[in-house]
Amino acid sequence: MHTKNIVAIGGGGFGRSLGSLEIEKYIISLISKKRPKICFIPTASGDSNLYKLNFYRAFSLLGCITSHIDFFSRTENLEKKVLSQDIIYVGGGNTKSMLAVWKEWNLDQILRKAYESGIVMSGVSAGAICWFEDGITDSFADKLEILKCLGFIKGIACPHFYEEKEREPFVNDLIERQIIQSCICIDGNCALHIRDDFEYFSVNFGKGKNCFRITRGKDNFIKENFAIRSL
Repeated sequence: MHTKNIVAIGGGGFGRSLGSLEIEKYIISLISKKRPKICFIPTASGDSNLYKLNFYRAFSLLGCITSHIDFFSRTENLEKKVLSQDIIYVGGGNTKSMLAVWKEWNLDQILRKAYESGIVMSGVSAGAICWFEDGITDSFADKLEILKCLGFIKGIACPHFYEEKEREPFVNDLIERQIIQSCICIDGNCALHIRDDFEYFSVNFGKGKNCFRITRGKDNFIKENFAIRSL
């Protein structure tokens, strides 16, 4: 029986600045290998070269064996590539476009197989919400929307919860109107570590950040913080 791990980052990490690479070190710590193999999937950013460069800089500094998958040039054997990794890291960007490309290439099915086999799934923003049934996305230029995602984890998730001012009122309105019953909220510089589908841990790599589930009470919103894991 394989332990399953997802590390969903609300915002921050190597894509913004290399910094101290705290959340990246945390992800690597889930693998008991001296030089784990990690593959970057930057589809949501259109396979951005700068993003890929930052990935290689960050994880090479941490002693990983690094690689990436492109979809906007010739694409390699995806199943062979993904299933040979220890960690998958999905970058941020346009979630809707990313998922459409993945499904065309059957990567969604390959990633589920990898997850079930114990390969760590991780990512930021688009790469955080993609693992849930649904996510709150800014893929559309003029509005936030609920987007159907991969469904590895039950529920709906929202990244950048406090760091982008439109997120909290949007989620609260959805709950108020009973469009959704609850939402898993992941702030910037914080990650949600989900182990074996049902154990939730908040990993803070900013200043006092946390992940939580928000629901509607009788007269107010109820905020349930997840257990905190130290870096």
